[in-house]
Amino acid sequence: MDVSGLEWGITIAITCAVLLFDVIIIARNPHEPSMRECTIAFVIYMAAAAVFGIWTIGYHGTDYGIDFYTGFIVEKSLSVDNLFVFIVLMSALKVPRKYQQEALMVGIILALIFRGIFIALGYQLVENFSWVFYVFGAFLVYTAINLVRSYRKHEEEHPEDSRIVKFAQQHLNVGDKWQGLKLFYRENGVRFASPMLVVIIALGATDLLFALDSIPAIFGITQEPYLVFTANVFALMGLRQLYFLIGGLLQRLVYLSLGLAFILAWIGAKLFIHALYKSGVLDWEVPTLLSLAVILVTLAVTAVASLAKDKKDREKDPAAA
Repeated sequence: MDVSGLEWGITIAITCAVLLFDVIIIARNPHEPSMRECTIAFVIYMAAAAVFGIWTIGYHGTDYGIDFYTGFIVEKSLSVDNLFVFIVLMSALKVPRKYQQEALMVGIILALIFRGIFIALGYQLVENFSWVFYVFGAFLVYTAINLVRSYRKHEEEHPEDSRIVKFAQQHLNVGDKWQGLKLFYRENGVRFASPMLVVIIALGATDLLFALDSIPAIFGITQEPYLVFTANVFALMGLRQLYFLIGGLLQRLVYLSLGLAFILAWIGAKLFIHALYKSGVLDWEVPTLLSLAVILVTLAVTAVASLAKDKKDREKDPAAA
């Protein structure tokens, strides 16, 4: 894929401009967004992703456009699963709804930074060492197995109990006043760290773990750094609005982790086949269009089965629902 320096420059500049606009707007008026506000913003972001895919098809070719759409759907799916962890984290650390937008915005910026670093490292690895596809594939299969185990054991996420968060709470003089993105404040001559600082540390640690799953998955779809980067950018854009739109719905998607486990296992197997293809053992590899179909069908089945089970559970026990 031939991507000019101008394309890279325009893409990064627009990404930074959108993030800066969001930061300025949110910092000036911290509030809990309305459903209308979230819906409009989310639709705009999704439309932008669709238009970018069409532009990729027209300018770089159909295959690259399909690669982008497939990578975008995979990254968006993983991001939706990550939203559940964010919800647990916000609740456990008692973040006021008024300031959750700011916390999420910082989390998204940190996610972009971490993923940018991992994309650069991942690209250097796949370009210079073909065996790294085996490592990425094994890691995704291992992650898929862990997702299934967690589901079977009904393990709950507790990101607020991570060692990094506990260390910050124990070694920082954390006060009890929320002051938006002001991370330190003074009271009676004593300097306190805002609770928001602990939230940002927790989000950063969570983002780092998410990137470890996300980047091998997208490299299983395409090894083009431009498509890997843009798929991640568009997947993260609109995530803040989605947090407020489907917060309650996420808890009803009981089979989401199983669906994602199957998708990660599929991409892991695809990476193994790609590694064998690169080494000359096989003379074919899994078409991206087939992967796109498998991913879409898996997500559809997961959503339908989850909502059906949720409806059945509510009918059995209306009081609990």
